[in-house]
Amino acid sequence: MKIGVLSDSHFKSDYTKEVIDLLKDNEAQYLVHAGDLCIEQNLKYLEESGLIYISVFGNNDMSLIPLSSKYNIKQEPYAFKIKETTFKLMHLPYYMQGDSDVVIFGHTHIFESEYNNGTLFLNPGEICAREKPKIECVLLEIKENEYIINYYSRDINEKYFEKKEIKYERK
Repeated sequence: MKIGVLSDSHFKSDYTKEVIDLLKDNEAQYLVHAGDLCIEQNLKYLEESGLIYISVFGNNDMSLIPLSSKYNIKQEPYAFKIKETTFKLMHLPYYMQGDSDVVIFGHTHIFESEYNNGTLFLNPGEICAREKPKIECVLLEIKENEYIINYYSRDINEKYFEKKEIKYERK
């Protein structure tokens, strides 16, 4: 199972669309957005992807609250399950207990990946290239005995994404 993970789009809908297309081109089956979508266009791109998606409100998403019945955007922390894997999704890293298989968060604009006591903690970095001149996302592949994290980043002045792969044995 392959899950595209993105966060912190802010007002960069062109970058959001580019990242969604990249994740789909790499066979993502689901999309998970960890908040700070900021504008409806970013939600539209998730919806138009044709993939099953989920997102949470970030600290800059108050204007999107009236759209919660139109799009799949939830309050944090939001717990869900895909197949046999449990997830906890949030924007602010306030609920970082290992009470699910995968904890996805955003807000810091920094890519993080750590496997600790049976829980994968994952922050895909930022789409908006605000804190650094990089567009970032993750394709998380979940296999029976391992997690494969494909971290994608592209300098805003470059044409192509670079990929870094990280693997964890799943216990």
